[in-house]
Amino acid sequence: MISQEQFEKEVKIIIENAIREDVGDGDHSSLACIPPTATGKAKLLVKDEGVIAGIEFAKKVFHYIDKDLKIETLKNEGDPIKYGDIVFYVSGKSQSILKAERLVLNAMQRMSAIATKTKEYADKISHTKAKVLDTRKTTPGIRAIEKWAVKIGGGENHRFALYDMVMLKDNHIDFCGGITQAIEKTQQYLKENNLDLKIIVEARNLTEIQEILETKGVHRILIDNFNYEDTKKAVNMIGDQCQTESSGGITLETIRNYAECGVDFISSGALTHSVSNLDLSLKAVE
Repeated sequence: MISQEQFEKEVKIIIENAIREDVGDGDHSSLACIPPTATGKAKLLVKDEGVIAGIEFAKKVFHYIDKDLKIETLKNEGDPIKYGDIVFYVSGKSQSILKAERLVLNAMQRMSAIATKTKEYADKISHTKAKVLDTRKTTPGIRAIEKWAVKIGGGENHRFALYDMVMLKDNHIDFCGGITQAIEKTQQYLKENNLDLKIIVEARNLTEIQEILETKGVHRILIDNFNYEDTKKAVNMIGDQCQTESSGGITLETIRNYAECGVDFISSGALTHSVSNLDLSLKAVE
């Protein structure tokens, strides 16, 4: 996983790029009709139901725009929310609040949707040892805040990108000529380049799982697109030799059954690629 310092850099890049995209050479709507010295107050109003996420991101945006803006929070990250709730108040220069408004709303609506879905998945398997993981199936350019939302919702982060963990999937294995070759070449590559990266290998059947175990040196086996019966067999075969992860089209309806097979992790791209934004609004307070 990436360091907290690298994560913070990614978040800053998101904010900088989003402001560049949205504001350009100026918020001319506000500049045209609101004096630069005018001050005001606005509230983040909930018009939906779910889990709130992105409050800390919103603070970063507001303070990037104007370090003198004041934020009074009434909710915490991960709190349940319902229609009519107020998450926070922001006060200061009116132009600054308006400049930040759309980025704050866009981010928080999506982050809250992701956190809400993640919590639904996590709650389904809370009676087991399995943990919910996200994937790299994220919106290009805003991966950091989407993965942040997964953690707020009670899930855990998988690798951040291609550079912080090795995952040998079916195409890697087939292009390389087989599982054993792929693992051994990867281990040699990591050694030659002085890289300390964990290796995950995808298995398509029980025979491949046996070959992975015989090759050794793997951190986790990805039990991909297995049915429940074969997942249980795979977990028994692997035992405590390495971690186990189920993946492949797992839904809210099926995640419990996979968790009860005894896997350590369950990854789902649906946490980030199939959500509908929660309805939030920033309204002026008179």
